[in-house]
Amino acid sequence: MTSIRLSGITPSGHAQLGNYLGAISRWVTDGGPEDLYFISDLHAMTTTHNPAGLRSRATEMLAVLVAAGIPPEHVFVQSDLARELGALTWILECTCSYGEAARMIQFKEKAAGQAGVRLSLLTYPVLMAADILLQGASEVPVGEDQSQHVELARVLARRFNSTYGEVFTVPRAVLPITGARVRDLADPSRKMSKSNRDAVGVVFVLDEPDLIRRKIRRAVTDTQSTPAYEPEERPGVSNLLEILAACTGTTPQEAAGQHASYGALKEATADAVIETLRPVRERTRELLTDPAELERIRKAGASRAAQRGEHRLQSALRLIGAA
Repeated sequence: MTSIRLSGITPSGHAQLGNYLGAISRWVTDGGPEDLYFISDLHAMTTTHNPAGLRSRATEMLAVLVAAGIPPEHVFVQSDLARELGALTWILECTCSYGEAARMIQFKEKAAGQAGVRLSLLTYPVLMAADILLQGASEVPVGEDQSQHVELARVLARRFNSTYGEVFTVPRAVLPITGARVRDLADPSRKMSKSNRDAVGVVFVLDEPDLIRRKIRRAVTDTQSTPAYEPEERPGVSNLLEILAACTGTTPQEAAGQHASYGALKEATADAVIETLRPVRERTRELLTDPAELERIRKAGASRAAQRGEHRLQSALRLIGAA
């Protein structure tokens, strides 16, 4: 049986260089013929958000994934399957205990000391399980912070199958295919993030070349003068070396040996990032100026995703007594 990997990206902000080098470019080059990629906009609703902004970012993220080279038939937007996911999430909530949901580490951390925590923050892992199980994914690339959620999906799949009948593939968490570990240019102690409020250290996929160059020129380094790859002792310059290496197909150590000064390194890194992102930025902007084409891609992706999961959803409804 063909293995299906399912990966999602949440539009909590605009796509940035870390997303591209760390995940999206790897999805393009290393993805399997049955792998699926989705924009998890429903996951971005567990906290206060701007609806129009979320809708716009989801559309932009879809354009970025397609522009990067992911086959359109492998991409969909999560909310386009709201009916299917809503039904399956309810089925899985009826299979999950409160204790299982409440012991999720992310819920404990985010809910600690907060008043008025939304119920969705508690039930979000069950929605994630529905994302996985609806598509029949056998492998889910996730980092350590999400592995507990995949384990919950495994538990719920097994429980449903043994209680009501065999419907769901039992998924497993796998190490994600990752590229460079991109850090914030202004604060290399933290990773580059699309949700950072301070964008001075974040290079976004749609940034213009001049802006990219300014951000990289201002990148924090250290008091040394010669580039060297020492991530623990010299995180700023090491971050630039990792970015340059990822964009040029070399290693950070090789990149360090090719530049005698920080100024030269920053210029080379800026050139490499600009050229790496240029085709993606240009194609993304083309798609965003052709809403009819983007809507066609989106509808087709939603239709295929719904069709892939329809028999599982209907079987689950029938076996649990709802159809």
